[in-house]
Amino acid sequence: MKKILFLTTGGTIASSESEEGLVPALTSEELIGYLGHHQQYAKIYCEDLLRLDSSNMQPEEWLLIAKRIYEVVPEYDGIVLTHGTDTMAYTASALSFMLENLPIPVIVTGSQLPLQHPLSDGVDNIRCAFHAAMQDALTGVYVCFNRQLILGTRAVKVRTMHLNAFESVNVPPVGLVSARGMTLQQPLLIHPRGKFRLNETLCEQVFLLKLTPGINPDIFDMLLQMNYKGVVIEAFGAGGMHFKRRDLIQKLEMMVEKGISVVACSQCLYENSDFSIYQTGQKVLQKGVIQGLDMTSEAALTKLMWALGKSQDPKVVKALFETNLVNEITL
Repeated sequence: MKKILFLTTGGTIASSESEEGLVPALTSEELIGYLGHHQQYAKIYCEDLLRLDSSNMQPEEWLLIAKRIYEVVPEYDGIVLTHGTDTMAYTASALSFMLENLPIPVIVTGSQLPLQHPLSDGVDNIRCAFHAAMQDALTGVYVCFNRQLILGTRAVKVRTMHLNAFESVNVPPVGLVSARGMTLQQPLLIHPRGKFRLNETLCEQVFLLKLTPGINPDIFDMLLQMNYKGVVIEAFGAGGMHFKRRDLIQKLEMMVEKGISVVACSQCLYENSDFSIYQTGQKVLQKGVIQGLDMTSEAALTKLMWALGKSQDPKVVKALFETNLVNEITL
């Protein structure tokens, strides 16, 4: 029988009503109580790590979660991690990079409705997550939601209220649940390439900027003054940004010259950016900006934090971004 750790951090799934709205309150043991006889398929061990609304999940919490997973990996066949939905994609992506060559599956899940609600999607999500955590073929970090299994670096929350809150962006879901059970897409699975290790150094001085028409280029001066070491830019379309009247490209050149790593991706949720198509994009590439290609913004941000934690040499960071580590990018 598989040994699975049920690690809880709070979120909607564990919330109860209070005078100030929903507040995480249920323990891991209480959450498990909703699964009933489904516990018989694995030996489940419960642990309450955090009790937070996911809006309060920050790099410090990512590190706490990653460290705990690293400590217990030798003891378990899989881990189910409950988490609030609002920042779940950031946490799943960060863990994907921090837990290098993870030898077991870590399945992140949650719900749109509290588990105490009679119509909650939480029970179904947890059951599917446990089933995924017991699969021999799975290693690495995944998000399990609404009967889909999604790579941790490809999951994006796209709906605020619908139970189908997450989508797998630019690659199909790794797994789907149907009347045949859980079907896995083998070519998309993550496979360890070396020794399991914890990358516990993240550079928190990374900024995500969404461009808008007419944005003031002086914002980059402010980022320098605030000691940011990296910037992820969501550019227009396939890779555009303005340089007439308000010259963003000149400012990007300044950033690169000062040793700041700049990653540019698209504001569009689907398909890849390609800065070689238009004049504006080619100017950006000439200044040393790194292409994010088809990465999600969440993956680009957390990968840059992880890469800068390894080295602040822009050449090293660029080389890391040009390497597909956990199927986060299509090269």
